[in-house]
Amino acid sequence: MRIGETRRFRRDPLGYIEGLRRGSTTEVIRLPGGGYCVRDAEPAQTLLRSPEYHTGKSTFFQELLPTRQSQVEVGHAVRNFLRAGVPQYRAALGHAVTEFPDVSRWPTAGNMLVHRCLADLLLHPGTPAKTRRLANQAVRGGVVFRAPHVWQRARAEPLRARLVNALTEQVRHRREHRIDEPRDVLDAVLRACPPEVTDRTAAELHLMMFRAIVVPLGTSLAWSVLLACLHHPSPSPWPWPWPADQVVREALRHRPMPWLLGRTIPHPLELGGVAFQPGDLLSVSPYLMHHEEGQWSAPDVFRPERWSEPGERGSYVPFGAGPFACAGAAVAQTLLVESLTALARDAVLSVTGGDLRAVMAEGNVPRPFTLHRTLMPRGTSTTRERR
Repeated sequence: MRIGETRRFRRDPLGYIEGLRRGSTTEVIRLPGGGYCVRDAEPAQTLLRSPEYHTGKSTFFQELLPTRQSQVEVGHAVRNFLRAGVPQYRAALGHAVTEFPDVSRWPTAGNMLVHRCLADLLLHPGTPAKTRRLANQAVRGGVVFRAPHVWQRARAEPLRARLVNALTEQVRHRREHRIDEPRDVLDAVLRACPPEVTDRTAAELHLMMFRAIVVPLGTSLAWSVLLACLHHPSPSPWPWPWPADQVVREALRHRPMPWLLGRTIPHPLELGGVAFQPGDLLSVSPYLMHHEEGQWSAPDVFRPERWSEPGERGSYVPFGAGPFACAGAAVAQTLLVESLTALARDAVLSVTGGDLRAVMAEGNVPRPFTLHRTLMPRGTSTTRERR
């Protein structure tokens, strides 16, 4: 990529990708830095759902698990545990929002809120204090949420190593003292892991699941707050004119966290004048699919009310689609709605410094903004059913 293109991509990555699609006359778009992306939603859906593109294991788990079946079992075990933990998360939110500051810096504040309410589900309170302390430090120290600068990521590596060592010791202990029902995500991972997975690999797997739970929730909550506050009709009375679930759905459509979802080409094929060989990676973009004219009316407009209107269902893949879709998509949606509802209950929210241009980290991350949360006077209720 030339220097000028690199600057344009960093300045507004989603706008840059939109420009690539508008300028393309073929079925695939050459991506900045190399690789290709399917341009339109219909062939993109085929790529996501067709069984021929889903042979072998999901690349999400890297090489931490030996088979596709073991990947599925771990994903389902973690999802089922989190689903059962929704009431616990809701209760933790109730305590956390009472202490939430009037002015907070996002997305960091949202990340910390999500982790605080998930902490006991990720590692139960009986886990050694040192391990839980290292996990908390990892959230703030660039291990869980990817640090933006190379030097910060290098500085985070020793902390990551200490956390993995502590988790490895915990895995060894738990395998020697098995329990009947999982108490946290680590227990759920261990119950689903094949016995040949080493203690250290199981620790690495837990850290991967830790990140896969907390990071998308924190990022998507930040987008939901930012977009709702920026688009709230100023003449209308508070609270928002939309239910919280519609805000979350529209935020996941308007600014989906995953930028690209890749699929491995199983056999030689030609698409859009490009010859692909087995093993090549061809991607789809949820953002492009969610903003395709003809699939959505006014796709560039943030309109939560579209989710209550007929004829507004284009290709919607914020958590992927097909055999490799995120197993916990429905649970994630529930946790996001719970979080947004708790933040907005009996409070007026507004933002300063909001910018709809994303930052590409491990996905579409909002640029820093400030949230102002003003509680309504006692006896004044603004709570409405937002789910």
